[in-house]
Amino acid sequence: MTNKVVILGSTNVDQFLTVERYAKPGETLHVKEGQKKYGGGKGANQAIATARMNADTTFISKVGKDGLADFMFEGFKEAGMNTEYITESETADTGQAFITVDKDGSNTIYVYGGANMDITPEDVAQAEAVIKEADYVVAQLEVPIPAIIRAFEIARKHGITTILNPAPASELLEELLGLIDVIIPNEFEAEILSGIPVTDEKSMAQNADYFLSLGIKVVLITIGAQGTYYAVKGNSGLVKAYKVDVVDTTAAGDTFIGAFVSAFDVKQMNLETAIDFANKAASYTVQKAGAQISIPFAKDIEY
Repeated sequence: MTNKVVILGSTNVDQFLTVERYAKPGETLHVKEGQKKYGGGKGANQAIATARMNADTTFISKVGKDGLADFMFEGFKEAGMNTEYITESETADTGQAFITVDKDGSNTIYVYGGANMDITPEDVAQAEAVIKEADYVVAQLEVPIPAIIRAFEIARKHGITTILNPAPASELLEELLGLIDVIIPNEFEAEILSGIPVTDEKSMAQNADYFLSLGIKVVLITIGAQGTYYAVKGNSGLVKAYKVDVVDTTAAGDTFIGAFVSAFDVKQMNLETAIDFANKAASYTVQKAGAQISIPFAKDIEY
């Protein structure tokens, strides 16, 4: 079965810089390579990943009229996603992210929201016809909350499963919390939302219990090299990650979500199988630099 997925989220152009180490405050460092430009944005990354995993994918987003994101549409087309609901802002430039990666593969990211912050509930409502035919509706927090709420309201109206990646982490409105079926934070986002540091499996369980107590049905906490902790009422566990040489962790979490949503069957609740596939896909992403350029196709992954 091919999952039908609608993703609401950001489209950014990533300005990418590789450094030996991060500069201290007031320090100037020389770099060996100039700045590179890649397609990015958590929404676009997740849509690309979902489509490359062979899911039927529709992306709802917004870009500027500056042409900065034009090159990204080639990648969207190559992945086979539906771009009918990517619109242009009348006032804002295309979103951008400024990413620095050190020699160990760790990254820092600064994001300019731009046109992403112009996405309205009305924009989302235009996509109701495709939302009601979906299996899953996915969103992150790089677009306005009212737009996410509208997407999830439409999904709930038609009995469609909603999935939130709470990144970047911020306080979640009760109105939004009541519309989430599946939540997928990383360990840092989970701690920010729950107030419980993720240090071991016991604290993972405490975090999951917090989210389950809010009425969320499925909790996945991605924990980097350790893997992914999952919890539903009456069942939980840790699915280990694959050990690889890490070059750059950018888009690893987005690849995980795209692969997971492409493989997940909410009726059969095949969590461990879908998570293992997602962990494997993410392990491919971290072995390459960049965001969308590093996201694998399903055919590239060894099953």
